[in-house]
Amino acid sequence: MKILVTGAAGFIGAALSLRLLERGDDVIGVDNLNDYYDVTLKHARLARLTPYKNFKFIQLNIADRDGMESVFSTEKFQRVVNLAAQAGVRYSITNPHVYAESNLIGFLNILEGCRNHDVEHLIYASSSSVYGANTKLPFSTDDKVDNPVSLYAATKKANELMAHSYSHLYDFSTTGLRFFTVYGEWGRPDMSPCIFARQIMADKPIDLFNYGKHSRDFTYIDDIVEGILRVIDTPPTAKYRIYNMGNSQPEELLTFIDTLEKHLGKTAVKNLLPMQAGDVQDTYADVSDLMRDFDYSPHTPLDVGMEKFVNWYKNFYEN
Repeated sequence: MKILVTGAAGFIGAALSLRLLERGDDVIGVDNLNDYYDVTLKHARLARLTPYKNFKFIQLNIADRDGMESVFSTEKFQRVVNLAAQAGVRYSITNPHVYAESNLIGFLNILEGCRNHDVEHLIYASSSSVYGANTKLPFSTDDKVDNPVSLYAATKKANELMAHSYSHLYDFSTTGLRFFTVYGEWGRPDMSPCIFARQIMADKPIDLFNYGKHSRDFTYIDDIVEGILRVIDTPPTAKYRIYNMGNSQPEELLTFIDTLEKHLGKTAVKNLLPMQAGDVQDTYADVSDLMRDFDYSPHTPLDVGMEKFVNWYKNFYEN
Protein backbone atom coordinates (compact mmCIF):
# COMPACT_ATOMS: atom_id res chain seq x y z
CA MET A 1 0.00 0.00 0.00
CA LYS A 2 1.25 3.51 -0.79
CA ILE A 3 0.64 5.91 2.10
CA LEU A 4 1.31 9.61 2.65
CA VAL A 5 2.25 10.44 6.24
CA THR A 6 2.44 14.15 6.96
CA GLY A 7 4.37 15.21 10.02
CA ALA A 8 6.65 12.24 9.37
CA ALA A 9 9.47 13.68 11.48
CA GLY A 10 7.09 14.30 14.37
CA PHE A 11 6.48 12.18 17.44
CA ILE A 12 3.50 10.15 16.22
CA GLY A 13 4.30 10.47 12.51
CA ALA A 14 7.76 8.95 12.82
CA ALA A 15 6.55 6.09 15.02
CA LEU A 16 3.73 5.29 12.59
CA SER A 17 6.01 5.53 9.55
CA LEU A 18 8.45 3.07 11.10
CA ARG A 19 5.72 0.48 11.69
CA LEU A 20 4.39 0.92 8.15
CA LEU A 21 7.86 0.53 6.66
CA GLU A 22 8.62 -2.55 8.74
CA ARG A 23 5.56 -4.32 7.39
CA GLY A 24 6.38 -3.39 3.78
CA ASP A 25 4.19 -0.41 2.91
CA ASP A 26 5.54 2.37 0.71
CA VAL A 27 5.65 5.55 2.76
CA ILE A 28 6.02 9.09 1.48
CA GLY A 29 6.86 11.27 4.47
CA VAL A 30 6.23 15.01 4.38
CA ASP A 31 7.46 17.40 7.06
CA ASN A 32 8.61 21.02 7.02
CA LEU A 33 11.11 20.44 9.87
CA ASN A 34 10.18 23.73 11.53
CA ASP A 35 11.95 24.94 14.66
CA TYR A 36 8.98 24.89 17.04
CA TYR A 37 11.27 22.60 19.01
CA ASP A 38 14.85 21.37 18.48
CA VAL A 39 15.15 19.97 14.96
CA THR A 40 17.94 17.66 16.16
CA LEU A 41 15.26 15.34 17.53
CA LYS A 42 13.33 15.48 14.25
CA HIS A 43 16.43 14.54 12.28
CA ALA A 44 17.12 11.71 14.73
CA ARG A 45 13.63 10.33 14.17
CA LEU A 46 14.08 10.58 10.39
CA ALA A 47 17.40 8.76 10.64
CA ARG A 48 15.48 5.67 11.77
CA LEU A 49 13.34 5.81 8.61
CA THR A 50 15.75 6.71 5.83
CA PRO A 51 17.52 3.30 5.67
CA TYR A 52 14.29 1.77 4.33
CA LYS A 53 14.15 1.63 0.54
CA ASN A 54 10.36 1.96 0.68
CA PHE A 55 10.63 5.39 2.35
CA LYS A 56 10.79 8.73 0.58
CA PHE A 57 11.07 12.01 2.45
CA ILE A 58 9.91 15.37 1.12
CA GLN A 59 10.64 18.52 3.14
CA LEU A 60 7.54 20.62 2.58
CA ASN A 61 5.02 22.73 4.47
CA ILE A 62 1.51 21.35 3.99
CA ALA A 63 0.34 24.97 3.75
CA ASP A 64 2.25 25.19 0.43
CA ARG A 65 -0.66 24.72 -1.97
CA ASP A 66 1.36 24.16 -5.14
CA GLY A 67 3.86 21.92 -3.39
CA MET A 68 1.17 19.67 -1.96
CA GLU A 69 -0.66 19.50 -5.29
CA SER A 70 2.58 18.33 -6.89
CA VAL A 71 3.06 15.62 -4.25
CA PHE A 72 -0.48 14.28 -4.69
CA SER A 73 -0.39 14.33 -8.48
CA THR A 74 3.03 12.65 -8.65
CA GLU A 75 2.71 9.97 -5.97
CA LYS A 76 -0.91 8.70 -6.27
CA PHE A 77 -1.63 7.59 -2.70
CA GLN A 78 -4.14 4.98 -1.57
CA ARG A 79 -4.25 6.27 2.01
CA VAL A 80 -3.30 9.58 3.61
CA VAL A 81 -2.54 10.03 7.30
CA ASN A 82 -2.37 13.71 8.21
CA LEU A 83 -0.41 14.17 11.42
CA ALA A 84 1.19 17.49 10.47
CA ALA A 85 -0.10 20.37 12.59
CA GLN A 86 1.08 23.18 14.77
CA ALA A 87 0.80 21.58 18.18
CA GLY A 88 0.59 23.00 21.67
CA VAL A 89 -2.28 24.55 23.59
CA ARG A 90 -0.21 27.23 25.33
CA TYR A 91 1.80 28.20 22.25
CA SER A 92 -1.47 29.00 20.46
CA ILE A 93 -2.12 31.80 22.95
CA THR A 94 0.98 33.74 21.89
CA ASN A 95 1.43 32.58 18.28
CA PRO A 96 -2.05 32.22 16.78
CA HIS A 97 -1.22 32.82 13.12
CA VAL A 98 0.90 29.69 12.71
CA TYR A 99 -2.12 27.62 13.77
CA ALA A 100 -4.27 29.10 11.02
CA GLU A 101 -1.52 28.42 8.46
CA SER A 102 -0.78 24.81 9.34
CA ASN A 103 -3.98 23.53 10.91
CA LEU A 104 -6.49 25.26 8.64
CA ILE A 105 -4.84 26.15 5.31
CA GLY A 106 -2.61 23.09 5.46
CA PHE A 107 -5.52 20.79 6.22
CA LEU A 108 -7.54 22.31 3.37
CA ASN A 109 -4.66 21.44 1.02
CA ILE A 110 -4.76 17.86 2.29
CA LEU A 111 -8.51 17.63 1.68
CA GLU A 112 -8.15 19.07 -1.80
CA GLY A 113 -5.37 16.63 -2.63
CA CYS A 114 -7.47 13.69 -1.48
CA ARG A 115 -10.59 14.65 -3.41
CA ASN A 116 -8.75 15.57 -6.62
CA HIS A 117 -6.57 12.45 -6.72
CA ASP A 118 -8.89 9.61 -5.74
CA VAL A 119 -7.47 8.89 -2.28
CA GLU A 120 -9.49 6.04 -0.78
CA HIS A 121 -9.30 7.12 2.85
CA LEU A 122 -8.01 10.13 4.81
CA ILE A 123 -7.11 9.57 8.46
CA TYR A 124 -6.26 12.73 10.38
CA ALA A 125 -5.24 13.78 13.87
CA SER A 126 -7.79 15.57 15.96
CA SER A 127 -7.35 16.07 19.70
CA SER A 128 -8.98 15.54 23.07
CA SER A 129 -8.68 19.34 23.37
CA VAL A 130 -11.87 19.69 21.31
CA TYR A 131 -13.87 18.68 24.39
CA GLY A 132 -12.83 22.00 25.94
CA ALA A 133 -15.15 23.09 28.72
CA ASN A 134 -17.13 19.82 28.74
CA THR A 135 -17.55 18.47 32.25
CA LYS A 136 -19.28 15.12 31.61
CA LEU A 137 -16.80 12.27 31.94
CA PRO A 138 -15.72 10.18 30.17
CA PHE A 139 -15.61 12.23 26.97
CA SER A 140 -17.72 10.58 24.28
CA THR A 141 -17.75 11.21 20.54
CA ASP A 142 -21.51 11.64 20.98
CA ASP A 143 -20.90 14.75 23.11
CA LYS A 144 -21.21 18.21 21.61
CA VAL A 145 -17.83 19.94 21.32
CA ASP A 146 -18.85 23.56 20.89
CA ASN A 147 -16.81 25.07 23.72
CA PRO A 148 -13.09 25.03 22.86
CA VAL A 149 -10.91 26.89 25.38
CA SER A 150 -7.87 27.39 23.13
CA LEU A 151 -7.27 28.33 19.52
CA TYR A 152 -5.47 25.00 19.04
CA ALA A 153 -8.64 23.16 20.07
CA ALA A 154 -10.73 25.39 17.81
CA THR A 155 -8.57 24.51 14.79
CA LYS A 156 -8.90 20.81 15.53
CA LYS A 157 -12.68 21.12 15.77
CA ALA A 158 -12.55 23.03 12.47
CA ASN A 159 -10.66 20.11 10.91
CA GLU A 160 -13.49 17.76 11.87
CA LEU A 161 -16.07 20.09 10.31
CA MET A 162 -14.00 20.54 7.15
CA ALA A 163 -13.59 16.78 6.81
CA HIS A 164 -17.33 16.27 7.25
CA SER A 165 -18.15 18.72 4.48
CA TYR A 166 -15.65 17.14 2.07
CA SER A 167 -16.92 13.62 2.82
CA HIS A 168 -20.45 14.80 2.13
CA LEU A 169 -19.68 16.84 -0.99
CA TYR A 170 -17.10 14.62 -2.67
CA ASP A 171 -17.97 11.14 -1.41
CA PHE A 172 -14.65 10.04 0.05
CA SER A 173 -13.94 8.60 3.49
CA THR A 174 -12.43 10.61 6.34
CA THR A 175 -11.67 9.42 9.86
CA GLY A 176 -10.67 11.78 12.67
CA LEU A 177 -8.79 10.50 15.70
CA ARG A 178 -8.99 12.43 18.94
CA PHE A 179 -5.68 11.62 20.63
CA PHE A 180 -5.46 11.81 24.42
CA THR A 181 -2.12 12.98 25.94
CA VAL A 182 0.31 10.80 24.01
CA TYR A 183 3.66 10.03 25.67
CA GLY A 184 6.58 7.67 25.19
CA GLU A 185 9.94 7.26 23.48
CA TRP A 186 10.94 9.98 20.98
CA GLY A 187 8.36 12.32 22.50
CA ARG A 188 8.31 16.07 21.98
CA PRO A 189 10.60 18.06 24.29
CA ASP A 190 7.85 20.65 24.86
CA MET A 191 5.53 18.06 26.41
CA SER A 192 5.33 17.36 30.12
CA PRO A 193 7.26 14.05 30.30
CA CYS A 194 10.38 15.57 28.72
CA ILE A 195 10.01 18.91 30.50
CA PHE A 196 9.62 17.27 33.89
CA ALA A 197 12.39 14.71 33.30
CA ARG A 198 14.78 17.45 32.23
CA GLN A 199 14.00 19.61 35.26
CA ILE A 200 14.13 16.74 37.74
CA MET A 201 17.47 15.47 36.45
CA ALA A 202 18.87 19.02 36.70
CA ASP A 203 17.53 19.42 40.27
CA LYS A 204 15.31 22.29 39.15
CA PRO A 205 11.71 22.80 40.29
CA ILE A 206 8.83 21.72 38.07
CA ASP A 207 5.70 23.83 37.60
CA LEU A 208 2.49 21.96 38.36
CA PHE A 209 -0.55 23.96 37.33
CA ASN A 210 -3.87 23.52 39.13
CA TYR A 211 -1.67 22.41 42.02
CA GLY A 212 -1.16 19.08 40.25
CA LYS A 213 -4.79 18.12 40.78
CA HIS A 214 -5.98 17.83 37.20
CA SER A 215 -6.02 14.43 35.52
CA ARG A 216 -5.03 13.29 32.06
CA ASP A 217 -5.73 10.15 30.05
CA PHE A 218 -2.05 9.39 29.36
CA THR A 219 -1.79 7.17 26.27
CA TYR A 220 1.38 5.31 25.30
CA ILE A 221 2.76 5.90 21.80
CA ASP A 222 2.74 2.24 20.70
CA ASP A 223 -0.95 2.01 21.55
CA ILE A 224 -1.68 5.07 19.42
CA VAL A 225 0.25 3.65 16.47
CA GLU A 226 -1.51 0.29 16.73
CA GLY A 227 -4.84 2.08 16.71
CA ILE A 228 -3.95 4.12 13.62
CA LEU A 229 -2.81 0.96 11.81
CA ARG A 230 -6.14 -0.71 12.48
CA VAL A 231 -7.98 2.31 11.11
CA ILE A 232 -5.77 2.29 8.00
CA ASP A 233 -6.33 -1.42 7.40
CA THR A 234 -10.06 -1.64 8.09
CA PRO A 235 -12.40 -0.58 5.27
CA PRO A 236 -14.49 2.39 6.46
CA THR A 237 -18.09 1.58 7.39
CA ALA A 238 -19.12 5.21 6.90
CA LYS A 239 -17.84 8.17 4.91
CA TYR A 240 -17.25 10.28 8.03
CA ARG A 241 -16.15 8.95 11.40
CA ILE A 242 -14.63 10.27 14.63
CA TYR A 243 -12.97 8.15 17.32
CA ASN A 244 -11.41 8.78 20.71
CA MET A 245 -8.00 7.21 21.11
CA GLY A 246 -7.02 7.20 24.78
CA ASN A 247 -6.04 4.80 27.53
CA SER A 248 -9.40 5.21 29.31
CA GLN A 249 -7.50 5.26 32.62
CA PRO A 250 -7.04 8.92 33.66
CA GLU A 251 -4.28 9.61 36.16
CA GLU A 252 -3.85 12.64 38.37
CA LEU A 253 -0.80 14.71 37.46
CA LEU A 254 0.71 14.09 40.89
CA THR A 255 0.48 10.34 40.25
CA PHE A 256 2.17 10.86 36.90
CA ILE A 257 5.00 12.72 38.67
CA ASP A 258 5.35 9.96 41.28
CA THR A 259 5.73 7.39 38.49
CA LEU A 260 8.30 9.53 36.67
CA GLU A 261 10.28 10.02 39.90
CA LYS A 262 10.27 6.27 40.50
CA HIS A 263 11.86 5.46 37.14
CA LEU A 264 14.25 8.42 37.13
CA GLY A 265 15.37 7.51 40.63
CA LYS A 266 15.10 11.15 41.73
CA THR A 267 12.57 13.27 43.63
CA ALA A 268 11.07 16.37 42.03
CA VAL A 269 10.97 19.81 43.58
CA LYS A 270 7.36 20.82 42.97
CA ASN A 271 6.20 24.38 42.31
CA LEU A 272 2.42 24.27 42.76
CA LEU A 273 0.57 26.91 40.71
CA PRO A 274 -3.04 27.86 39.85
CA MET A 275 -4.79 26.68 36.68
CA GLN A 276 -3.33 28.15 33.48
CA ALA A 277 -5.37 29.73 30.69
CA GLY A 278 -6.28 27.26 27.94
CA ASP A 279 -5.97 24.17 30.14
CA VAL A 280 -8.84 21.84 30.95
CA GLN A 281 -9.47 20.22 34.32
CA ASP A 282 -9.63 16.55 33.29
CA THR A 283 -9.52 14.32 30.21
CA TYR A 284 -10.96 10.81 30.02
CA ALA A 285 -11.65 8.91 26.81
CA ASP A 286 -14.70 6.78 26.12
CA VAL A 287 -13.30 4.33 23.55
CA SER A 288 -16.36 2.11 23.17
CA ASP A 289 -16.67 3.03 19.47
CA LEU A 290 -13.04 2.07 18.88
CA MET A 291 -13.64 -1.26 20.60
CA ARG A 292 -16.80 -1.91 18.59
CA ASP A 293 -15.35 -1.14 15.16
CA PHE A 294 -11.74 -2.31 15.55
CA ASP A 295 -11.76 -4.67 18.54
CA TYR A 296 -9.09 -2.50 20.05
CA SER A 297 -8.40 -0.03 22.82
CA PRO A 298 -5.12 1.38 24.18
CA HIS A 299 -4.09 -0.57 27.25
CA THR A 300 -0.47 0.07 28.33
CA PRO A 301 -0.34 0.91 32.08
CA LEU A 302 1.32 4.22 32.95
CA ASP A 303 4.04 2.48 34.97
CA VAL A 304 5.05 0.30 31.99
CA GLY A 305 5.00 3.13 29.46
CA MET A 306 6.87 5.50 31.76
CA GLU A 307 9.65 2.97 32.34
CA LYS A 308 10.17 2.70 28.57
CA PHE A 309 10.10 6.47 28.18
CA VAL A 310 12.68 7.03 30.91
CA ASN A 311 15.02 4.37 29.48
CA TRP A 312 14.86 6.12 26.09
CA TYR A 313 15.22 9.59 27.63
CA LYS A 314 18.37 8.69 29.54
CA ASN A 315 19.90 6.97 26.52
CA PHE A 316 19.08 9.81 24.09
CA TYR A 317 19.79 12.87 26.23
CA GLU A 318 22.33 11.73 28.78
CA ASN A 319 24.68 9.42 26.85
